[in-house]
Amino acid sequence: MTATPALERVIRRAAGRLDGVERCDLCAAPVAERHRHMVDSSNRELLCACPACAVLFSREAAGRGHYRLVPGTRLRLADPEPGQQGVPVGLAFFVRRPDGSVDAHYPSPLGATRWEVSDETWARLEAECPELARLQPDVQALLVDTAHGARERWIVPIDDCYRLVALVRATWTGLSGGTRVWPAVEQFFAELGGRAAADHRGGSR
Repeated sequence: MTATPALERVIRRAAGRLDGVERCDLCAAPVAERHRHMVDSSNRELLCACPACAVLFSREAAGRGHYRLVPGTRLRLADPEPGQQGVPVGLAFFVRRPDGSVDAHYPSPLGATRWEVSDETWARLEAECPELARLQPDVQALLVDTAHGARERWIVPIDDCYRLVALVRATWTGLSGGTRVWPAVEQFFAELGGRAAADHRGGSR
């Protein structure tokens, strides 16, 4: 019996844990701590990619619509108006899907909670920020933070949003988040600015 691609990835990840080395989900080559990612469009799974696979899948045709390389660039947008994003919380990210629909997700102590975004809400956001019309499905996100007086609005790679979800989950305590989570979120956005500056200079992710 031939293993499915998903099963092969599970086997490679298990092997990587055994030898203590993080590996590419496509070819099993070792990857550095900071590395590129791809999205498996069939299940929206985020996959680690070594430099060779990242170069290969940088060509749109290579993935045949199945694998999409997550871009490395980050763009800060004009400051958002609190309460105008169409979601009930201040910290959230929005992902366009290939069919044109948009999902919103907000980090929580349980992971990422999904919120349905109406066509009217997204049309209003696009009218306010024309850059959103170029948002790449599944691999980029609109990330917004208006919680606790913050005024952050970015177009980011989707893996940045995964990092933020993990950060919130790891630092959240009690009902309101406790004393660690919001300073950690503030630091996340400060580092995001540093990464954006590195992007501009042509540095690594």
